[in-house]
Amino acid sequence: MTLRNLINKLDRRVTFGRIGFAALASSLLLANHAQAQGEVNIYSARKQALIAPALDAFSEQHDVVVNLITGSADALLSRLRAEGSASPADLFITVDAGRLYRAKAAGVLQPLESDVLAANIPSHLQDADKYWFGLSQRGRVIFYNPETVSPSELSTYEDLADPKWQGRICVRSSANIYNQSLVASMLEASGREKTQLWINGLVSNLARPPFGGDVDLLKAVAAGVCDVTLANTYYYGRLGQSANPDDRKVYESVKLFWPNQADGERGAHMNVSGAGITAAATNIENAKLVIEFLTNHESQAWYADVNNEYPVVEGAQVPKMLQPFGEFRADTLSLSKLGENNRKAVELMDIGGWK
Repeated sequence: MTLRNLINKLDRRVTFGRIGFAALASSLLLANHAQAQGEVNIYSARKQALIAPALDAFSEQHDVVVNLITGSADALLSRLRAEGSASPADLFITVDAGRLYRAKAAGVLQPLESDVLAANIPSHLQDADKYWFGLSQRGRVIFYNPETVSPSELSTYEDLADPKWQGRICVRSSANIYNQSLVASMLEASGREKTQLWINGLVSNLARPPFGGDVDLLKAVAAGVCDVTLANTYYYGRLGQSANPDDRKVYESVKLFWPNQADGERGAHMNVSGAGITAAATNIENAKLVIEFLTNHESQAWYADVNNEYPVVEGAQVPKMLQPFGEFRADTLSLSKLGENNRKAVELMDIGGWK
């Protein structure tokens, strides 16, 4: 049965949608963990609607019961740490390489050798030590108001520190992992001194103190609060697909710009959603099969489409909604560096006054 046919199929799995049901979910999962054969237990920071149909297809194909708990990325990681070796989870799915690195550093993941994953996923989109593997990509790029900014004025991330942008930029907080990962990538590309100067210049160009989430920033650009912002591509895609006319108006009022595209430049900053097998896993083979299944072409096309993201597997279909965003050069920095450089990135953001 295909993914498309399974979208409307009733869920045959033991599924829990919110971290607030933690006590009940844990007791039931532990019971299943002890008794059932042919199962896999998953903690997912992706919402149920964004992952469950793919897991249904996996379950159908492999005759494996999938037990799913969804919740916020940070809450699930905290839960894994608290549960330790008693955790029923076999697989952890979350967003941002920085968070995947935190899971690895916390000791809640274990390495996985897989010829399938080695062939399917580019090396820079997986952990250097095989503790986690990318499942989809998103760019963190420049968005602008075409009524006040010409695309000819835009070029690189670094250019946003130029005084010509004074009072024209909006960003979200330095506590946001997406911004931390962007700065971590710049640290790797440009070094500490240049990255600090960039942060200092960016902060001096803000139209107002950091605020909100990525959608709030896109709305602020559309409303003329600022001319330029940094946001993840999938938020923009969601606005474009929204049934809400106000969201569609924001989408139509804001344009996307891929930075650092000239010859010799590193390309646009990319990040991933990804998965790793937990250190406490007992259903290791089934967990491995889930990750491998999510990297076949059909799964990649569906997963990218429903999340408004880009596939990690070469040749997998790019979602139709994203095709108008155009061709671009992506930074091929090993995403392991985003986690390794995170602490330094946060230090520089603090020094530069990025609140």
